[in-house]
Amino acid sequence: MIVAMQDHSTDEQIQNVIERMVELGFNVHRTTGAVQTILAGVGTPAHFEVTEFQVLPGVHQAYRISSQYKLAGRGFRPEGTRVTFPNGVVVGGEEIVIMAGPCSVESRDQIRLSAQQVATAGAQFLRGGAFKPRSSPYSFQGMGVEGLKIMREAADEFGLLVITEVMEISQIEPMLEYIDCFQVGARNMQNFNLLRELGHVRKPVLLKRGIAATIEEVLLSAEYILSGGNYELMLCERGIRTFETYTRNTMDISAIPVLKKLTHLPVLGDPSHGVGKRDLVPPMALAAVAAGADGLLMEMHPNPDKAMSDGAQSLFPEQLVQLVEKLRRLAPIVDRTIAPAVSQIHA
Repeated sequence: MIVAMQDHSTDEQIQNVIERMVELGFNVHRTTGAVQTILAGVGTPAHFEVTEFQVLPGVHQAYRISSQYKLAGRGFRPEGTRVTFPNGVVVGGEEIVIMAGPCSVESRDQIRLSAQQVATAGAQFLRGGAFKPRSSPYSFQGMGVEGLKIMREAADEFGLLVITEVMEISQIEPMLEYIDCFQVGARNMQNFNLLRELGHVRKPVLLKRGIAATIEEVLLSAEYILSGGNYELMLCERGIRTFETYTRNTMDISAIPVLKKLTHLPVLGDPSHGVGKRDLVPPMALAAVAAGADGLLMEMHPNPDKAMSDGAQSLFPEQLVQLVEKLRRLAPIVDRTIAPAVSQIHA
């Protein structure tokens, strides 16, 4: 159930509604906008009448939610969610953010050079895998905690934020010190134990769509994180598996406007995994922004031909620079801008 309070309703009125919802057996989630408070009741009380809440003092509207994703649905935050980072970068606002970097952390020199190139191109986040989920057990598995330290060091030098993938619950605690945003990869989109634990963490999370997941399944996975109280959540379309074999995946551009309609959460696009071919990444990145994406997550490597993982889909540094310039020209057409670089570059 969703209870939308009247503009400028009093704290006493809001508290009275919350207490009644709790009495009925609801788990209440509260979100406060500029002028209006929304109360989401999650749970399955044996019996209640929604009309009871419609006449309570201070209530503007109360209605049942038929979908299973009550907190991820747009009704919980009609104005949309904006995820704000400590340095002022906002995801979900008018500015489109850029997250870029290599698939995996390979060495200190490689990451420092990557951070410099990413910052020079105008991105706000350094991405890279310290822990790598690989299809083959014989492939490079990442540098672990040492890789996190290297990323943090390079990001701080060039004023970037750090986003990297978390694969299991035991990694959460050691990662907290070094990262600004957890990334949940496609393989873990339905790792519900991990999602529950991330719901208890007060640090932003980027949740990627699984390789064969429906949009409803993505939103239900998001619900696991939101129900734990972590509302700093973003979604990412990264391509799905279809019968087409020319590209690594089929990037579902249509999922972006659909998600923007159904949920209040920011939505990003990952064209690198979406197609898996370097020359196709720029057009898909432009298409994602045209479709309404709030940001892009892309792979860029100083020397993709020698990358230890995903070199074929990683942009060359100069390609990222050119792409960001095209995005700057495209963004105003869809009433957006590209977020400014967040630091002075120390070459």
